[in-house]
Parts: sequence; C-alpha cells; structure tokens
Amino acid sequence: MQNYKMTIAYDGSRFYGWEHQPNTELTIQGKLEAVLSLMTGAPVEVIGAGRTDAGVHAKGMVANCQMETKRSPDSIKAYLNRYLPDDICVRDVRVAGERFHARYNAMGKTYQYTCYVGDLKPVFNRKYVYIPEEVPNVERMRKAAEYLMGTHDFASFCGNPRMKKSTVRKVDKIEITQSGSFLHLTYHGTGFLQYMVRILTGTLLEVGFGKRTPESMEDLLEARDRSQAGFTAPAKGLCLLKVDYSNQVTG
Repeated sequence: MQNYKMTIAYDGSRFYGWEHQPNTELTIQGKLEAVLSLMTGAPVEVIGAGRTDAGVHAKGMVANCQMETKRSPDSIKAYLNRYLPDDICVRDVRVAGERFHARYNAMGKTYQYTCYVGDLKPVFNRKYVYIPEEVPNVERMRKAAEYLMGTHDFASFCGNPRMKKSTVRKVDKIEITQSGSFLHLTYHGTGFLQYMVRILTGTLLEVGFGKRTPESMEDLLEARDRSQAGFTAPAKGLCLLKVDYSNQVTG
C-alpha cells in the first residue's frame, strides 16, 4: 500500500459538499472514491483536508489515500480525469510520506469569497459570485476586518449550534480588494469553523452597508453568540484556494 497526495479543483454547484452524505452519491469524496476503487479493484478511502459545504468550490483542495496500484502518479491523474465528471479535476498526484494525512497535517487554509458589484448581470460568472443588493463601503469593511484578525473565540461566527470543541481559531489575514466589478474577501487562518468564512463575509458586508460599525466587531467576538452576527453569505461565492503543509510532512 502506498500513500498518495492529490490536489483537486471542483465546481461545487451541483454537489452536496465534500463529505459523504446519506442517500446521495453527489459528493466530491464519493466521486473520487468510486473512480479510484474502479481503478484498483478494491475499496479506497479518500481523506480530504477539510469539508467544504454544499455549493462551495475549490481550486486547491488536498486529499490523500492509501492504495495498491502499479500505475505511476501521472497515470493515476490521467485515469481520474478521464472518468471523473467534468466539474472535478485532479490537478496533481504524487507519492506522499507514509504518515502524511491531508486533514491532520494541514497547517493553514486560504479561502476567497467573491461578490459582484457591477451594473450589468454577470452572465458567465453568476454561479461563482454573490450579488449584494447594494454596493458596500470597502473602507468600512477593512476597518472591521482589523478587529477580526488574530486569535479569538469565533463562536459568534460558527454555524454549528452543537459545537462542543473549542471555537478558538487564528485568522492571520483578511484582505479585501476590488478588481473592476468584483469584490474579493481573502481569508487565511489555521482553521475555520462550520460556515465561519461565510458568516464573517455576511457580517463584514453588513458593516459595508452601514448596518453595523467596524468597532462593533469587538463586542460581537465577546458575545460568542451566533444570533448576534450577520447573515451567512451564499455558498456559491466561496472557494478554497490553498491548503498549507510543511515540506517535511508531505514528502
């Protein structure tokens, strides 16, 4: 048995997220396992770096799996891309260290949320952007983001009301940039809670709309109450860009 590391891109529009779900085969994990099991003739378990939700996209999801095959990494990649649906692409396959684990060894993740703030309909990007009803004030959003960076208890931004584990996370970057009609919110942190990036985005947009002040982020963090935070931005605007690992672990 050899351990393999895979980097995967996918359009999450029609899938019920990364992880297996009851009563449906439409998950990214399920599709990968089905093709790899067909290739090897034996069941293959694929472990992802995280669990993107239904409708969320990825350009750089990382996964690993243990399997026995005589195929080279390039041949595995070619087989996967031949038989996977067109909305999933395996960008890279390589032999990994025996102890590499895509989830446990992840040191950080970069997500990007995209809003469209132009005048015309984004016909060709409509499945990958959120269109707010008004154009937010970017400077107000940036000021609010400064309060949210660092190590905090992000319970107010957690979408799981039954969360029993720690809700403390470190977010070391929230970068808000505008390129033409597209507004990008890029987040980097050691890890994120369920719906956390989408709730952070919804809250920052409400600051941009003038519904909240940038300074109110301090009280919001202190409250540790999901009902006090902003709306959960739609899944389609969110994309996982990259997962960080130590070179010592992956090889």
